[in-house]
Amino acid sequence: MRRTTRLKQLIDAPDILVMPGVHDALGARLAEAAGFTAVTAGGYGATATLLGQPDSSQLSLTELSEMYSRLCDATTLPLLADADTGFGNVTNVARTVRLYEKAGVAGLFIEDQVFPKRCGHIAGKVIISEDQAVGKYRAAVDTRDRMNPDFVIIARTDAFGAVGGSLQESIRRGRAYADAGVDLVWPELSSPDREPAVAFAKAMRESHPNVPLAFNYSSSFKWHKDANPFTFRELGELGYKFIFITLFAAHAGMYAVWNAMDELVRDQEQAQWRLEKTKDGHPTESHHVMARVSHFQELEKQYIPGSDERIKGSAGYDEKRMH
Repeated sequence: MRRTTRLKQLIDAPDILVMPGVHDALGARLAEAAGFTAVTAGGYGATATLLGQPDSSQLSLTELSEMYSRLCDATTLPLLADADTGFGNVTNVARTVRLYEKAGVAGLFIEDQVFPKRCGHIAGKVIISEDQAVGKYRAAVDTRDRMNPDFVIIARTDAFGAVGGSLQESIRRGRAYADAGVDLVWPELSSPDREPAVAFAKAMRESHPNVPLAFNYSSSFKWHKDANPFTFRELGELGYKFIFITLFAAHAGMYAVWNAMDELVRDQEQAQWRLEKTKDGHPTESHHVMARVSHFQELEKQYIPGSDERIKGSAGYDEKRMH
């Protein structure tokens, strides 16, 4: 089954779809091994890990599509990708859809900010006109329909927290984008407060009851400090079908790597021994397993005569000899 079709099925399924954000191929494999049915990859995770910079249109269309292609090669899961502002006008948006679909991506989201954009939770956001945004989403939908009807298009509106924006502006745009034919609408919100998320969902349900919504359970917010934070189940009951934590892997990785590096500079070889003991028996114990060494060894045996004898006759990792 094509991954685009699988993602479409997940939209139609009764349950909510929780997608962790990953930023590299190994993270995508870890998400799949952990049991997720789909993943997302956001622009901030890509820009921060590739460049060490914030999400601000620093990566080009080709750079991102190539990165997403590598992620898709590493996993069988449907991948929902960040398409920034579409990288230009309507003709650029059409090319973006084509390149992302060619890369193996199952769907994408495009936001209505001006270029260069910035992370939805960094001050100074400015949005393009509603007419311009609708034109972009129509171009994306028309390109999708000609190319692969199952390819998922999500419209993200940053109107709520933008310069001169408001909740009503966000709702009006959400309705207009739904009319343009997108599969889901995503209101980017500026805090974990319940009221805007509830009001947006209620308004969209009144005018477009069959259009599912997407929600960014953002790592920018301190959910654990909120007196009454949303649960995923509550968001699903409001109509938020897709729930993303786009920087989940990046935050988990930063935390783990910082702690490990801090121990290594302080404790030297003891830190490496401690890490080995901590990971003993864990699914991530062997980097050879996570990198699928045995899979590629089997490919060599299938196509290169003498590979089995060569592997058996040399030192090094061989899964069959590990048991």
